[in-house]
Amino acid sequence: MPTVLIVEDERDLADLLDFNFRKEGFATRHASTGAEALAIAREHGLPDLVLLDLMLPDIPGTDICRELRRQHGGQDVGIIMVTARGEEIDRVVGFEVGADDYVVKPFSVRELVLRARSLLRRGQREASDGIAVRFGEMRIDRQAHRLWVDEHEIELTALEFRLLNALYHRRGKVQTRDVLLEDVWGMDGTLTTRTVDTHVKRLREKLGSAARFVETVRGVGYRFATAPTARDA
Repeated sequence: MPTVLIVEDERDLADLLDFNFRKEGFATRHASTGAEALAIAREHGLPDLVLLDLMLPDIPGTDICRELRRQHGGQDVGIIMVTARGEEIDRVVGFEVGADDYVVKPFSVRELVLRARSLLRRGQREASDGIAVRFGEMRIDRQAHRLWVDEHEIELTALEFRLLNALYHRRGKVQTRDVLLEDVWGMDGTLTTRTVDTHVKRLREKLGSAARFVETVRGVGYRFATAPTARDA
């Protein structure tokens, strides 16, 4: 039975989410503050899924997200931000600090449940893909969300790792910006394609010599190299 931690200070909404997720077979816990959410995670272990409000009475939801990711095994937790803040910058920041999905209030509870199940299935698929893969001078540990280039570990945000994984998993195939927005950001046309370009640029900067594997297909999108290529002399 998957577990979900509902971090929401609006009692009526928290009760509604609790009822619907229990009905769908989830075990639920509720926290009305950020401090309470972190205490539950410490005392009972990390859940499979967190529904996280951004505007809590004590600690910003973005800080809670960062802390959950820092905890042991925190990269495996599915985090969906559920908030009234729907501006593009809010969404971008949410993904940057480690959210897997972003839902703006008001929302359909049924859709939220479906998004939650989709996120958990995606996590199971990624775990079953194998722990580590090598590509040229890169080593990617998908389960631990870690990357090494020339045996030096590269620090990536959760969003950057998902972007790298999406491109690598479909290597040799062109990924349009719209497809990447949907698959990596979980958004359907609600972010500008400039967001994709900005994050690809940041990812390349971090990849160093391995940046050559992320190819630009002018006027279309991006493609990960089919096979490792030699480095420039």
